[in-house]
Amino acid sequence: MARIRVKDLRLRTYVGIKEEEINNKQDVLINLTILYSAEDAVQVNDIEHALNYRTITKAIIAHVEGNRFALLERLTQEILDLVMTHQAVRYAEVEVDKPHALRFAESVSITLAGHR
Repeated sequence: MARIRVKDLRLRTYVGIKEEEINNKQDVLINLTILYSAEDAVQVNDIEHALNYRTITKAIIAHVEGNRFALLERLTQEILDLVMTHQAVRYAEVEVDKPHALRFAESVSITLAGHR
């Protein structure tokens, strides 16, 4: 089983329920962990036999930056759903951080996971 990690993907989107959050894009940090069977990729050494993390990341960027979210939970679930559309994915974990969401805290994050 191969483990792909995408660390600190920094995007800007509308996320929150306060007027300021609804009207202004904010930074979010996204961390992904994806498990898939990489036997073919290891043996053949060809991208056609691997899970293309670039394709997954580009889809996440387009979705996050092109939509609005009231809750971090919804944003996190939609990212997880995008990752899980790839049949090779056996397990995925998505963490979304919203920096400075609380006074005196570096960030607030939500983590969701899925498996097949």
